[in-house]
Amino acid sequence: MAERIPRVPVRDQDPKVRAHNFDEVCYGYNLEEAMTEASRCLHCKNPRCVTACPVSIKIPEFIAKVKEGDINGAAAIIAEDSSLPAVCGRVCPQETQCEGSCILGVKGEPVAIGKLERFVADHTSEGVAHPSVDGKSKKVAVIGSGPAGLACASDLAKWGYDVTIFEALHKAGGVLEYGIPEFRLPKEKVLKKEIEEVKALGVKIETDVIIGRTVSIDSLIDDEGFEAVFVGTGAGLPKFMGIPGENLNGVFSANEFLTRNNLMKAFREDYMTPIHAGAKCCVVGGGNVAMDAARTALRLGADTSIIYRRTEVELPARKEEVHHAKEEGIDFRMLTNPVEIIGDEKGWVKALRCIKMELGEPDESGRRSPVPIPGSEFEIPTETVIMALGTAPNPLIINKTKGLEATRRGGLVADEDGRTTREGIFAGGDAVTGAATVILAMGAGRKAAKAIDEYLKTK
Repeated sequence: MAERIPRVPVRDQDPKVRAHNFDEVCYGYNLEEAMTEASRCLHCKNPRCVTACPVSIKIPEFIAKVKEGDINGAAAIIAEDSSLPAVCGRVCPQETQCEGSCILGVKGEPVAIGKLERFVADHTSEGVAHPSVDGKSKKVAVIGSGPAGLACASDLAKWGYDVTIFEALHKAGGVLEYGIPEFRLPKEKVLKKEIEEVKALGVKIETDVIIGRTVSIDSLIDDEGFEAVFVGTGAGLPKFMGIPGENLNGVFSANEFLTRNNLMKAFREDYMTPIHAGAKCCVVGGGNVAMDAARTALRLGADTSIIYRRTEVELPARKEEVHHAKEEGIDFRMLTNPVEIIGDEKGWVKALRCIKMELGEPDESGRRSPVPIPGSEFEIPTETVIMALGTAPNPLIINKTKGLEATRRGGLVADEDGRTTREGIFAGGDAVTGAATVILAMGAGRKAAKAIDEYLKTK
């Protein structure tokens, strides 16, 4: 019986070796492994995995092609709904989405949908062909080249719109480029290839354009003839704790630390980008960004600890990332919360003062609230502190564009289809919700693309 076939394990780089390099950790499946894993799928009549996928990939259909060994056919099916399969196969939280809804997971291991998606994207031998559309007359501007912007632009280009993406940084990709380390998402091999696929649809990408500084949304509409605008600028504004010592040398936001390393290639000897990991590093936080920052600091030579105020059960990071971090030697200090960063006479970090915590009643998110234990303060010697406490949307576009409203958390006010408070301007992803996942941002970008299409057809 298909359900009795054990889930095919994925080969990884040896932890002792990979802790000292930035090569990709997971090797992925080969053809034989992928076909064996694909044979486990039950091809349910009402596939819950598709419903759980934010971009609604036809999962049983592409897996059936993999089972047959038809990798190009599988790639064509995925391409109908996703423009970033190699990315999503690596970084999506499949365990809580498609795989979390797989019927095989009720009594055993779900189908490795994410690993199969990655295999297809990595091994298709030809670019996916899309039908050509005549009459690309209406212009749409997409602000931000992260997952929301790329997904929105891809769908609009397939439907015949003249799409231009405006990116503030010097490379396209948004958080995929600056936020996710090379060992999880290789940039040249994976990200660049998928961005080129988007450009092959006819999408133009202009980098080094800061909307709200270089040019305004109003001028895009009034002077450059764009008939609709999608804002997918993400959430790149870092959060801090507001404790003493956060202005000391050696304190970073995870955003800055990862941007220096990923976008600006600080880990490479042939780049001159400065970065400071120190001999000892403390990363405050428990999400995927905290894992990325900690594992990056480790590879840069620091003895690294994760500082988290709850227990391991409440860690919001993916289990796979926590597992890999532990394998590599990251020290996890649970039920611990910083209260002060202590500096030396030259203004550099020398220790992190913390307090022990215990769990009290559940908070609004359903997780038990951490409560300080009086008199339990202690110090952790460290040279670097990285704050990985989440991010918020940058208020620049809201402040520089008439008619847009902000939520109390700083995101753009938009309905579930991405319509903002100003006609013709749409938004989605982290710019609306605050920091979330790549695939949720893509789903929001696709919804907004449909709304833009409807808007322009009736305009």
